[in-house]
Amino acid sequence: MSWGRALSTPVDLNHPGHYLHWGVVQLSLANLVVIGLMILLFVLALIVPFPKGKRRGRR
Repeated sequence: MSWGRALSTPVDLNHPGHYLHWGVVQLSLANLVVIGLMILLFVLALIVPFPKGKRRGRR
């Protein structure tokens, strides 16, 4: 089995995508998942503290 075929197996691109409709707004489900992940990553970046480096003793 080739690598290309093994990687393409989970995603079937031979059918139209799934779309969500809110009035005049039309959004694909794949884009909605990407937007959700970006918002989650942004919130995590705000919540998770920066790593503290070793500080040398100041006089």
